Amino acid sequence: MDTELKRQELIKENGQIIISGNKNKYNILLLSIIGEVEGHETLPDNTKSTKYEHVLPELAIVEDDESIKGVLVLLNTVGGDVEAGLAIAEMIASLSKPVVTLVLGGSHSIGVPLAVSGDLSYIVPTATMVVHPIRMNGTVLGVKQNYEYIERMQDRIIRFTSSHSNIRDEKLRSIMFNTSELSKDIGSVLVGVEAVNAGIIDRVGGIDRAMSDLYDLINYRNNSKMHRE
Repeated sequence: MDTELKRQELIKENGQIIISGNKNKYNILLLSIIGEVEGHETLPDNTKSTKYEHVLPELAIVEDDESIKGVLVLLNTVGGDVEAGLAIAEMIASLSKPVVTLVLGGSHSIGVPLAVSGDLSYIVPTATMVVHPIRMNGTVLGVKQNYEYIERMQDRIIRFTSSHSNIRDEKLRSIMFNTSELSKDIGSVLVGVEAVNAGIIDRVGGIDRAMSDLYDLINYRNNSKMHRE
């Protein structure tokens, strides 16, 4: 397949593209996590979604491809499947390549751990993050095992988020289980700088600052590697 056709196909199908025209000649994977994170159940065709079976193999290729020097993750997601979202977040966090994340329209629910999974996180001033406890779709049997599963899954999300950001477990729980913020519900809505002040996101800024810092991280990694050698 022609290189340009393959490039367009990646954008169309997976929201992914390799950026290579920068002054440093670095190959950067641009990864978009948009709409709803799809898990084991296929979403309707008219629903914008990010499929974890597309993202995970691509990240594995990035880790093994020496020509790709970093990853920029763009997020505008309503959340979605918890297991799939955590799998993607863990995969991003385990990459040896520098990763910068940028929250655009929003990064809600399971989008919170995805937003903090990189080495550095950004949010634009108008973007939102909805932080709330796990919500189960459909009928949930009210038995002890189900409640324990939900609680343990909740703990996994909290531990991952706090260990990859500057917010402590206790503060994250208080934001997550806030009963006054969301009407007739529990949770909190954080807009732009509020997410930074809470310690979840590192900095407020757009694509220019995110890309600049990604190049700095790559340069720092390359210089450190040269000194070790």
